[in-house]
Amino acid sequence: MRMKKFIFLAVLAIATALGASAEKGNISLGAQFAYASKNSMAGLGLQLQVEPVNRFRIAPEFMYYFKNDGVSAINANANLHYVIPTSSSFAIYPLLGFTYANYKYDAGIFGDGNVSRCGANVGVGAEYRIQDRLYFYSEERFQIIEDFNQSVTVLGLKYTF
Repeated sequence: MRMKKFIFLAVLAIATALGASAEKGNISLGAQFAYASKNSMAGLGLQLQVEPVNRFRIAPEFMYYFKNDGVSAINANANLHYVIPTSSSFAIYPLLGFTYANYKYDAGIFGDGNVSRCGANVGVGAEYRIQDRLYFYSEERFQIIEDFNQSVTVLGLKYTF
């Protein structure tokens, strides 16, 4: 029941941020590839970036990790970025946020089943403007999750509206 409340509040916060930042250039949508170290899993995902205040971004994302050694996972994150422009086309940003992970196991590892955990994200990202509204971005984060600590590398393309 606690997880349902957490997810509801996260969705409500994201919807509020979207409504508050309807200006042009404050919303981006990205497609990304990720690699998670815990079970050497590759994944694909989507990231939404909303900038309600100059230099601060809220970045919810959803990842699906493909099965490796009988383990697959889904991962939902809500991160906060503080964007530090270093030139007109390049910026770096520290990130801090929350994560929810669900790991599904096949028989033979821990028996059939799944495990869900909440945790925290800490990391850094960088973005490079390719064209007027198209960016390449990369993030490296450490996920602090009970029994599932891991590093996650993300590579993505985003379009700013």
